[in-house]
Formats: sequence, structure tokens, C-alpha cells
Amino acid sequence: MAKSNEPVTIKKYANRRLYNTGTSTYVTLEDLAQMVKNGEDFVVYDAKSSDDITHSVLTQIIFEQEGKGQNLLPINFLRQIIRFYGDSMQMLVPRYLDMSIENFTKEQGPLREQFTKTFGVGGFGVMEEQVRRNMEIFDRAFKMFLPNARMDEAAATAAAAPARPDDFDELKRQVADMQRRLDQLGDGTKKD
Repeated sequence: MAKSNEPVTIKKYANRRLYNTGTSTYVTLEDLAQMVKNGEDFVVYDAKSSDDITHSVLTQIIFEQEGKGQNLLPINFLRQIIRFYGDSMQMLVPRYLDMSIENFTKEQGPLREQFTKTFGVGGFGVMEEQVRRNMEIFDRAFKMFLPNARMDEAAATAAAAPARPDDFDELKRQVADMQRRLDQLGDGTKKD
């Protein structure tokens, strides 16, 4: 049977059960997570109202994965995302995150290969280059919306500095220092 390009329709019933109309079976959030990992596209509709609730179901999958201790999203990232809700930059964030993850996904194969071949011997060079490109994209995006905005010089320097094979400890120290600064920024909430 040929695979359809149309996304599979999942219906969510009032009893919170999810029904895969493609296979005519009930599924769990774990099943939907596996479908995502397999590259299967789906859309989730509320069975009663027919509203598209795909976004909230995908968010729920992430929430459950995070709850199982599979922490992919750093605390500072989550705090920053929360801060963007209602902010003038809110409309920019989804597009930036989309571009960043798409770019990261494209580079994933070479990145994995590089880590496999050279981890501990300059293996962070590829990742560092990706981070540098992402920082450039983010900096350009901020300048478009906030012409006077600038990236923190320390972050820009750390993102652009080339890693040498014998400098792994220094790189770890810089990352820890950046994390400490981010934690301090995350703890310094606005006092308006």
C-alpha cells in the first residue's frame, strides 16, 4: 500500500482518548511521539468541536517527555520562552526557533559523524560553528526589530572562538561560565 502524503487524522475524545483514523485504533501520547520520531505527520482534532488541537497535543508530548526526566529543554531556555509571551518579540520567536531547529536538523548528520570521529579531539568545532551561525541569525533578527539591540559581547566572543583539540578543558570552562551568566540573567527578573 502506497504511503499517503496527507497527515494522519487523530481524534481526541472527551474521555481524553486519542483515535487514529488511519489505523482505526486508539493510540497514546507515547504512540504519537513515536510517529513523530518516525517522520509520520498527523493532525489532531477535537472530536466534538473539530478544532485543530495539534499544537497543544505536541506540547503535551514534550511536557510528558520532560516529566520522565528526559530533559532536553534547559531551564533558562524555558524561562526565556515564558518571558517572550506577550512581549513585542513574541511574533519573531516561533519563526526564529523554526529556522534554528530546521538548520540544526539539516546539520545533524554531519554533526553526529563529526562527534563520532573526533569527540575529545576538536569534536565541538562543528557544533560551535552551528552555534555561531545561529547567533548571527538571532542577532540579525533582533537588529531588524530592535535596531539598537546587540548581542552580549562575551556570548558573541565565546560563540565565535575556534576550539583547538588541546583546548577542551578551556571550552568546558567557557561553557560553564556562560551557563553561570545565563543563570544569573534568568534569576534577575524584571522589577517594574
